[in-house]
Amino acid sequence: MSIAAEHLTHIYNPGQPQEQAALQDVNFRIEDGEFVGIIGHTGSGKSTLVQHLNGLLKPSSGSIFIGDTDIAKAGVSMLQIRRKIGLVFQYPEYQLFEETVEKDIAFGPRNLGLSEDEIWERVKEAIGRVGLDYEKVRAVSPFELSGGQKRRVAIAGVIAMRPEILILDEPTAGLNPKAHKDILDMVCGIHADTGNITFLVSHNMNDIARLCDRVLVMDHGRLVMNGSPEEVFSRGEELAKIGLALPDAMEITERLKKAGLPVQGGCLTMEAAADSIAEALESSGAAGTGEDL
Repeated sequence: MSIAAEHLTHIYNPGQPQEQAALQDVNFRIEDGEFVGIIGHTGSGKSTLVQHLNGLLKPSSGSIFIGDTDIAKAGVSMLQIRRKIGLVFQYPEYQLFEETVEKDIAFGPRNLGLSEDEIWERVKEAIGRVGLDYEKVRAVSPFELSGGQKRRVAIAGVIAMRPEILILDEPTAGLNPKAHKDILDMVCGIHADTGNITFLVSHNMNDIARLCDRVLVMDHGRLVMNGSPEEVFSRGEELAKIGLALPDAMEITERLKKAGLPVQGGCLTMEAAADSIAEALESSGAAGTGEDL
């Protein structure tokens, strides 16, 4: 499975005074197993882009290919496409509605026309994948759960459809630090177990740097960068011009380099930054001397 955009363009309110180009000639190709981050300032086109990836929006021009199928063409079965692509919106727990957790998670698989046995097998599997105890939560109202648990249940409803492509739009928005980490660890576990393509839309550069194989950078509807985290975040001045920051670890090491400490650049995680700083201190003879750096 692969997913590709070719000359993807989307115009809101075409021909009207409020006409706005939300996407402009976007091109990329993502292969099986990639974990892809999508970043950009507010209004850059991130959400419009991901809504094209599962056919919620149709392009004004251009194509979206899922495998060999151009889903922008007339006559394409969107039911078949949505068997392959799962989209988790920001604050997905607001879309919970059933009286029990298992009924809510079963909603998506049931709409795929699966047998009852298959539906409940998928529900049980999905609850386990998001780190909840099936017997403890299956008959509980989702509205009685904590915020982080509700988020997990909402994600389980998408996971139960076993998508080959999983898209998450700010999946940790509004969560406390522990729940934030737990949700991302869960997403990484699902990606590792299934080998699916995962898209993560986020404003958190630390998460993008730590988790992603590839980063797509949007600015005013255009795809302005497409590369590994190392490649994208090495262009700090360009990112700053479009309102994006570096990961904290890279920001710290860059400042230390400017202050004269011979740290290794390009550190994407705090662990890498700590190792680089320790090596620099040791090589400079400053470690343990109390020298004011």
